[in-house]
Amino acid sequence: MTADMLREAAANSKAWPFQEAQRLAKRYPGGKRDAGGNLVPVLFETGYGPSGLPHIGTFQEVLRTTFVRRAYEVLTGGHPTRLVAFSDDMDGLRKVPDNVPNKEMLTKHLGMPLSRIPDPFGSNDSFGGRNNAMLREFLDRFGFDYEFVAASERYNSGGFDDALKNVLRNFDAIMAVMLPTLREERRATYSPVLPVSPATGEVLQVPVEVVDADAGTIRFTDSDGQQVTQSILGGQSKLQWKVDWAMRWVALGVDYEMCGKDLTDSVTQSGKIARILGGRKPEGMIYELFLDANGEKISKSKGNGLTIEEWLQYGTEESLGHYLYANPKSAKQLHAGVIPRAVDEYWQFREKLPGQPIEQQLGNPAWHLLGANGGHGKDGLPPGAGDSLPVTYGLLLNLVGVLGADATREQVWAYLGNYVADADPDAHPALDALVTSALAYNDAFVAPTLQRRAPLVNEAAALKALDDALAGFAEDTPAEDLQTAVYEIGKREEFGFGNLRDWFKALYETLLGSSQGPRMGSFIALYGVVNTRRLIAEALERA
Repeated sequence: MTADMLREAAANSKAWPFQEAQRLAKRYPGGKRDAGGNLVPVLFETGYGPSGLPHIGTFQEVLRTTFVRRAYEVLTGGHPTRLVAFSDDMDGLRKVPDNVPNKEMLTKHLGMPLSRIPDPFGSNDSFGGRNNAMLREFLDRFGFDYEFVAASERYNSGGFDDALKNVLRNFDAIMAVMLPTLREERRATYSPVLPVSPATGEVLQVPVEVVDADAGTIRFTDSDGQQVTQSILGGQSKLQWKVDWAMRWVALGVDYEMCGKDLTDSVTQSGKIARILGGRKPEGMIYELFLDANGEKISKSKGNGLTIEEWLQYGTEESLGHYLYANPKSAKQLHAGVIPRAVDEYWQFREKLPGQPIEQQLGNPAWHLLGANGGHGKDGLPPGAGDSLPVTYGLLLNLVGVLGADATREQVWAYLGNYVADADPDAHPALDALVTSALAYNDAFVAPTLQRRAPLVNEAAALKALDDALAGFAEDTPAEDLQTAVYEIGKREEFGFGNLRDWFKALYETLLGSSQGPRMGSFIALYGVVNTRRLIAEALERA
């Protein structure tokens, strides 16, 4: 495949990362250029509020933005890009988080910038600094290519001083955008600029008067009732959220930033303010939010979500990425029950990637996931394309389920020897990781609720026939031969199954304790003919 063929496919791709990249390419038809006509990087940004630790929302925003970034690079034949992970650590602490020590100390610093509050854990120079370090550690763990920018550094160093003066020069126009969006009581105290109190160090929500826009000075009443004339430069102020977002877009030259549906109004208002400041709103996608197993919005206070640590305990990083890739503009249920399918779907997409025509490759989630940090080769394929697992995660879960709550990694690998050539964890590291995940998933979600029902009369007769058939098979019988035998029994009229689906459901519910399951031929080959006959005997005893 030539580079031109790849770019042509990218230009016509309907995959959402390429749709986003195509809009960005229209923004700069010849690439982004400086005043001298030189090609300069397109800037992608993701935002982070460091009052808490990074979470799945943080991961998905950086990952999805990286998908668009890589798609843009392919679409343009390698135009330069940058990704900035921006931390708003000048934001004032509004409430004390539940999961931190030294809450009394934090309570005394409410309202102060996060970057100026002592670290309650005692491991960093500030609370914001600690959470910034955690963010960088988090992003590095997943291999993201990014530049970290902290609001505190830009505000304190004067890096935003010119942009802040610009806000003062356009103070009235910004107020005209914001005031109609506020409740009456909020209008009375609203200001685009939040001064830092010289008396308490708090970020103040008070009206301000512009004294000298070019000098960057304002007048306001401090929390002690004193009238203060003060510069807003050099870290002595912080902008209101929507104004800050717009200022940042213009000051940094942000070209692309996505956000959640809850920020739809913010995008509109910040876009208007960006125009007032002499810039323009970046391109971006508004994505839907996560739901819990009951279809309710995930809330940190309710604790009804799924943490990234939990997903990685029961699944894999790639499976999480696969789950996040699909349909970002549709609400997703985020709970442990979606993990097994996400794992297996990811490997299915990864395995079939090399055999697909280019237009299908560009819509394959594995193409984007494998290329997010590994790039794409001359043939357009990322490293790892075509790799597969010898056993599905679903099959592993069924095996662990019948082995019981006390199953061990060593036991699982002993059974894998029936099915996998060279059944050695060192030879199959990805499979070994899933064995560990399957054991954890079984302990948490399967074993506590596992119930194998008694077979009905016709089902018991079919199970007896299956047992008779298996008695004639050796332990090393191929899975396909076993599957054929299972099929043939399900098709026999005397057992009265309306269709094969009913037969397989009966097998799953009576032998495995699940309403869904694997190809039975594969399961029997993995678990063993003798062991499967034992399961059938136990089921018949319940009849």
